[in-house]
Amino acid sequence: MKKSKALMGKASVLTLIGLAVLGACGGSDSSSNTTEAASTAPPASESAPTETEAPLELPDKVRIGYQNVPGGLLIVKNQELLEQALGDGVEVEWLLFDSGGSVNEAVLAGGVDFGLVGSSPTSRGISTGIEYQVPWIFDVIGEAEALVVKSDRGIETIADLKGKTIATPFASTAHFSLLAALADAGVPESDVNVIDSEPDAITAAWQQGDIDGAYVWDPNLSKLKADGAKILITSKELSERGKTTYDLAIVTNEFASKYPQVVQIFVDVNNQAVSIIKNDIEAAAKANGLELNITPEEAKVQLGGLVFLDAQTQAGADFLGGGLATNLFAAAQFNKAQGKIPDVAAEDAYRNAVVTTYAQAAK
Repeated sequence: MKKSKALMGKASVLTLIGLAVLGACGGSDSSSNTTEAASTAPPASESAPTETEAPLELPDKVRIGYQNVPGGLLIVKNQELLEQALGDGVEVEWLLFDSGGSVNEAVLAGGVDFGLVGSSPTSRGISTGIEYQVPWIFDVIGEAEALVVKSDRGIETIADLKGKTIATPFASTAHFSLLAALADAGVPESDVNVIDSEPDAITAAWQQGDIDGAYVWDPNLSKLKADGAKILITSKELSERGKTTYDLAIVTNEFASKYPQVVQIFVDVNNQAVSIIKNDIEAAAKANGLELNITPEEAKVQLGGLVFLDAQTQAGADFLGGGLATNLFAAAQFNKAQGKIPDVAAEDAYRNAVVTTYAQAAK
């Protein structure tokens, strides 16, 4: 069911959002660690549209599959920016997932409208026919994702991983990067005991001594580093070798077709969150710390391991305007060569799944 509800224009919405105090409360998800009051900016729906503005068609609920990945989306959640922009008549449901592969499964089950999915699982999703598109890049993954090993296992190089047990969430960007690192080092995957494990389970297995290493992302990566982990390679280094990975926003084709204005608002508030990261890192770290249950100082370090792009940059040829589609197609070819997907879709499938219009119009 959908309803017609009047919203003010996006420029006005974002003017109000820009007044929000960043020490605000998080989303309604019970997993949130937010403890502070939400912004007092009035909901967008309280203002009637002008004579030239048509009422927007809004859903009763917007479902967002997020992960505990440091960045702009956690600011949007913590500050209830999307809730403010959509107004009281739309429920925003925040659903926590462990990895992009799990978000893909939720999309197939009809359980989410938007999601945070890494570039490798997005590439897999497009390859296998999942009906979604990419309107936004949350971040370019750098040192916030890495291959680390226990310092007492005699591992100095990637070649030393032969016979060792390395954990990573399968079908994730970390899994993709692990396979790329092994391939670059000339180490067959079959020579390493690569096991599937979600980030929190990786931390537990590390502490129990059940694994020799892991390819994982923050905040769990920081926990392993604090326990003396040795870094063998980071995703930033792999990016410099041509294996760049991203955290991407996906939205189902069905939702985008019915509610394109909501997709635009989603992109707008995430663009605002990037502005907060770039211009007020203390506030960005505070919001992320509340969501991740870590200190602002720790959150600031973790944010520093990612590259955040504003909408204007994203719309350019290097990213949504062409480069990302090329990356997704190349990732599919790599995954096919590694035996992780049965087929690669036509190159146009990856190009058509990446949408530039929302970033181009973002406020």
